[in-house]
Amino acid sequence: MKLLTRFNLIFLVVFGIGTALAIWLAGIFLQNDAKQRVLEQAKLMMESTLATRQYTTEQIKPLLEKVQKHDAVFLPQTVPAYSATQVFAYLHGRNPDYSYKEATLNPTNPVDRASDWEADIVNTFRNDPTRKEIISERATPTGQSLFLAHPLHVTSAACLECHSTPDKAPAAMIRQYGSDNGFGWKPGEIIGAQIVSVPASVPIEIAKRAQRELALYLVAVALLGLLILDGVLIATVIRPVAKLSRAADEISHGNLDVEDLPVKGKDEISMLAMSFNRMQRSLGRAMKMLEGDDGPAA
Repeated sequence: MKLLTRFNLIFLVVFGIGTALAIWLAGIFLQNDAKQRVLEQAKLMMESTLATRQYTTEQIKPLLEKVQKHDAVFLPQTVPAYSATQVFAYLHGRNPDYSYKEATLNPTNPVDRASDWEADIVNTFRNDPTRKEIISERATPTGQSLFLAHPLHVTSAACLECHSTPDKAPAAMIRQYGSDNGFGWKPGEIIGAQIVSVPASVPIEIAKRAQRELALYLVAVALLGLLILDGVLIATVIRPVAKLSRAADEISHGNLDVEDLPVKGKDEISMLAMSFNRMQRSLGRAMKMLEGDDGPAA
């Protein structure tokens, strides 16, 4: 096996092992990074719903309350939870992987009632009021799901206008939803949780896509590096050694008139060429001395 071929095989084996290890480690890093980016986007979406709730409470509700009382109808646009959910529906149109729910233990609208796993989250917040966030995964019929949850507190008196007792709630709301649910809320109470969910496959797919791109870049860099190293190896090792081999072969066949090998620099190859030239000259002188000794006597 030629030296260049052997070098290429060694390089490919070493680089292959190193690349496989690098891609594996990069996969772990990229998956964690993708998960973090997905969570950051979920947090931004949740902040937008909080801003929507505040905007509805402070600006929209005061404007619509007069219309609501005058027409004796219930306008859901005055409810912060409704506004937040509607705004997220628009976000969902552009980010279909994300879903949002204001899961409530005792909601006015049955649509907002917490499921079993959502109720567990709400109760976790209620049992530990200092906890501000839950990030976790859960199994769903379609696979693992990543979710971000924040507690929902009764933070304003406006909430209690509709949720303290049925007699204080708008008559139009009672006609629409009844008087059995959504009452008894207390100031500062944790009554639910904002939950943004996204399939765990989303960050995994983002990480896999980045990992594939990284693998392609590494292979491209490896091939380019191999070509460059081959060129350097040919110029600095293969060609000088090949000349040395040919010269040695000529001498072994009795041809002592071989030209001196070029010596450039003071590296190991140059020192070997210098030693070979010196050996060749010494061998030539020795052969001439032997030929003189073997000649006829004067």
